[in-house]
Amino acid sequence: MAEAHRGPVPAVIAVVLRQGHVLLVRRRNRPNAGQWGFPGGKIEYGETVLAAAERELLEETGVTGRACHAIDAVDVMSDATPPAYHYLLVAILVDWLQGEPQADDDVDEAAWFPIDALPADRSANVRRVAERAAELIGR
Repeated sequence: MAEAHRGPVPAVIAVVLRQGHVLLVRRRNRPNAGQWGFPGGKIEYGETVLAAAERELLEETGVTGRACHAIDAVDVMSDATPPAYHYLLVAILVDWLQGEPQADDDVDEAAWFPIDALPADRSANVRRVAERAAELIGR
């Protein structure tokens, strides 16, 4: 019998900048539970990456945004703690439209952080992705 296909799970992270700050959430669930990272989650069947970023941003923070384009891709994986996982996160630059962050869905906190003063307990690649976004929009 053929082995079942195991591959990365496609997901998005919404990278929202506003007045020199980046919107982050403290994750409640694996992977990266308890750490600060970008709002995001799995892409639903038939959903574009841009639509997924807007949906996840609204679900997790109550903030409305307009997704612009992909700016990076990040692998998050581990075989160390069962069950093993591998997520391929597409980082989407999202323009803030309205709303102030409030934790909802699967996050414990949501807040704006200055790009040059990110929390120490953050997920890997947060600084790199935030700085790339700021560079792309000229801030």
